[in-house]
Amino acid sequence: MKRIFVLFFILFTTAMVIIASPIDVDYSDGIYHITLSGDKMKKQIKFVSSPSLITNKEAHNKGNSLLTINTGFFDPQNQKTISYIINDSQMSEDPIFNENLMSNPVLRQNLQKILNRTEFRILDCDGKLKYEIAQHNSNVDFMCSVVNSAQGGPQLLPQLRLEEEFFIVKDEDGNIVRESASVLHKTARTLIGIKNLDNGKQEAHIFIVTNAHPMDIYEARDLCKSYGLDSAMAFDGGSSTSFDYKKIHVTSTQSSGDTGRALKSFMIIQPK
Repeated sequence: MKRIFVLFFILFTTAMVIIASPIDVDYSDGIYHITLSGDKMKKQIKFVSSPSLITNKEAHNKGNSLLTINTGFFDPQNQKTISYIINDSQMSEDPIFNENLMSNPVLRQNLQKILNRTEFRILDCDGKLKYEIAQHNSNVDFMCSVVNSAQGGPQLLPQLRLEEEFFIVKDEDGNIVRESASVLHKTARTLIGIKNLDNGKQEAHIFIVTNAHPMDIYEARDLCKSYGLDSAMAFDGGSSTSFDYKKIHVTSTQSSGDTGRALKSFMIIQPK
């Protein structure tokens, strides 16, 4: 009898491992926490953009995606990107072709900070895929190349980069005189981070901070830190914060029944 019980336990636990989902979604107190596990997941993640602005739900359906979130910043006036997007090793969105960005005297004066904002990368390192969060102009390791990436910002962990990425500007007395992306205000946010596991594996963690629990950027950093993430960053937030997964459809626009803000770029998870 004991032998039968041990055999049943082994079969049961093996089955649990087999059927365990690489996408785990938890909701608590106005925050969705999404964990992406397993090496195969790195092959399924793509960063896509649209020539004209579309909603997260439209991108989700168009891409036949398992899960879709919003990513980079964009200019709603001319519908052009403010963030770099790379998909399948090809640059699909380049902010230097955004004439509104290039012609604005204040933005142009700080262009290098904007163009070097933080991005979430999937690297191919001699045939092995890995996650990385780094500034756009930072070099990749030897034998590695960027396969997919989406830029946003600011970097949250290991340290917050507000001034370095032109999200705040201080005067000579240290007073904040300019703020971008509502980093100092409580709002909805889309966050992504990486946890490096003891066995050399990695997990990607996404937080969809809804209007039910809005956060400023310092609270967003502390949220990522509380989950033990090694690195983390923000994507576009506020009314851009969007999330689609199965029957879950989250938008951060305030109008009841609104399908969500029209956006430029997205992270999608393709079926295997």
